[in-house]
Amino acid sequence: MTTRFDHILIIADIEGSSGCWDYRASKFMTNEWSRACVEMTLDVNAVVRGLFAAGVKQVTVKDFHRTGYNLLPEMIDPMARVVLGYRQGPVPGLGNPGDAEAVMFLGMHAASGTEGFMAHTLTSRIIWLEVNGKPLAEVELFSASLAPYGIRPIFFSGCPTACAQAQAAIRRINSYPIDKSDGPALFDAHLWRSGLVNAALESLNNLDTEPYLAAGPFRAEITMWNGESSARKLAQRWGFAQEGSRIFIEAADIHELYSHLIRLCYLTPLTEKMLPWGLSLYNLTGRLGLEWVRWSQRSVLRRLRSVSSEGHGVDGAYPRR
Repeated sequence: MTTRFDHILIIADIEGSSGCWDYRASKFMTNEWSRACVEMTLDVNAVVRGLFAAGVKQVTVKDFHRTGYNLLPEMIDPMARVVLGYRQGPVPGLGNPGDAEAVMFLGMHAASGTEGFMAHTLTSRIIWLEVNGKPLAEVELFSASLAPYGIRPIFFSGCPTACAQAQAAIRRINSYPIDKSDGPALFDAHLWRSGLVNAALESLNNLDTEPYLAAGPFRAEITMWNGESSARKLAQRWGFAQEGSRIFIEAADIHELYSHLIRLCYLTPLTEKMLPWGLSLYNLTGRLGLEWVRWSQRSVLRRLRSVSSEGHGVDGAYPRR
């Protein structure tokens, strides 16, 4: 198979991965989460190996769930560059995307307040996020932040609702759903992963999707989970309009909107001033959490390395040399 792209960026989340079946599997430092990290890694690595086999020269993987430390780099093809933790900019959280030409979104979820598996946008403390009268999913924010670099969003995977939202927002994006309605007992991870890889490879010739340039201005309406008192505190902190449990944000373009949402969800004026130091501390927390995953899942990881070293390639597991 030939590809029109030399460098693919993968942005990976956990809720739409094959190992996350409830909230605890997405929550930091739970047994369910540690198992989900392994399965998320296998999902990502299966796609990474497929991309290299198809002729892609460079793959960068960015972990974008919670602390940004959920993937086990030693279980991902060593030719890939795996970016853990968060960077301040120029792309929020990601840093510099370099010369990536296209982005694939793996393990994503639907927008806050909509149907779908563990639907939320940025944080579960937002129960509804509407922008210009429509729900806003993370794929739009992430794609828009990469548009100035000419990066095309060509592939998306998540629950059926998340896939439908991505296709509605981004013209001609390819997608592959994961159906979790029947629970994990009947789910065949190996079979689904094989389909995921095939669908991702089909998107390598997708030149119909352009960099995502959403036209402003934007008016956002955000409903907070903790009600009026929480909304009032956050609105006063950042100078936003507020009514009841709703916060209103106006922005000239989507980059400004994304910056406002990051402040609302994650920062205070003090932590924003100390962001480089704060990110270092947050990333340290993530690294410690990932070490705990390695310890708690050591028998599983040992088995995967053993089988993979014998050349069987268990679900894409690949020991880093």
